[in-house]
Amino acid sequence: MLESFLTSIGYALDGGKGILPFVLVTLLIGGGAAWRTGQAIAQSWGALWAVVACTALIAAAVRFLHYALFNGTLLSLPSFLVDFAILAVIALLAYRIRRARHMTEQYAWMFERSGPLTWRDRTRGTR
Repeated sequence: MLESFLTSIGYALDGGKGILPFVLVTLLIGGGAAWRTGQAIAQSWGALWAVVACTALIAAAVRFLHYALFNGTLLSLPSFLVDFAILAVIALLAYRIRRARHMTEQYAWMFERSGPLTWRDRTRGTR
């Protein structure tokens, strides 16, 4: 199912090896790097644009790993965009989770968690 979806949107699966390279390289290696990048940028009070910029570099590295390890297509815009979209979602999710945790730990007297991605003012509404 995932394999047919990826091929229908133009993702270049690596040389008939099926979905394994996508799961291994894009989701596990790239996803792990994107997750840690989102957390690190949030921890250092970095801007959201930095998460997107770093994720684009990680997506380029993922495309290179597909090419080098599995003889995949290096310069494929649809594949890069799919990798980038998946990794950006992971990185932005990690950024927001860490930022919410950081805000409520650093300013516990001012903010409280209202969900995994949000915090609120202790005296007012949701932020």
